Amino acid sequence: MDLQLIGPTEKFPPATLVDPPTRGYIHLGAAVEPPSGRAPFARSSEQKAQLLERLKSMAQDLADSDDVEKVTVYDAVLMPPPAGYARRHGVHHARYDVVVLIETTSPELIGQVQETELYRVLHDALVAAAKDVHVMAARCTRSLGDVDKSRPGLFLFNYFVAEDADLAVDLWEHLSGWFVKQSGLDNSTLLVPIDKSDYVFVNHARWDYGIPRLMLHQVAKPSFRSYVLTNLLVNRTGAMPVFYHLA
Repeated sequence: MDLQLIGPTEKFPPATLVDPPTRGYIHLGAAVEPPSGRAPFARSSEQKAQLLERLKSMAQDLADSDDVEKVTVYDAVLMPPPAGYARRHGVHHARYDVVVLIETTSPELIGQVQETELYRVLHDALVAAAKDVHVMAARCTRSLGDVDKSRPGLFLFNYFVAEDADLAVDLWEHLSGWFVKQSGLDNSTLLVPIDKSDYVFVNHARWDYGIPRLMLHQVAKPSFRSYVLTNLLVNRTGAMPVFYHLA
């Protein structure tokens, strides 16, 4: 299948890429208290708040390991229901309201980190608390700029499924130009699985502003549907965006 682009491609040229980070990534997504039904807003409880505090403590311990550069814990704030190609039968819907992102010093050290007791304790805590857990070991293959996780913001993990993984990466490069122009996006890392995964890649990004302004810059734009969503569907690619704050 060849990439098909519908709409004003000259108006939204592909974004300028930079050299991707050379770190390894372990993305742990957990459905602890995801929205019920088609409600888009993540739920919260005292039990979940306690889990997040425990995870942050575990993350700090793990981050002190020689082979780990950073561990970040995220709490979802908005989780739109799957749409378009992502609604098809057999897709593992991304309903992860809690995410832990572990960054290793290199992709080659991911397995070594996963064998440590500190990692197993964190992983098992998520499994015990969640209805669904997905673990993805990954490397970054495309980047608009590294994601700043040192300060609050609105964070995105966008979970992609596709008939053709390579075509989906090409499509992401083209559509990223729309987000740069319409939302001011200046960072993004494309995390591509090293081993088997239910997603062809997970896109990570951050904005300095909140949900209302993001919706104004994205969903309210007619070209979001006519250009972004249309090209995803035409190229048999589905995106499941979930928006987070730092826990």
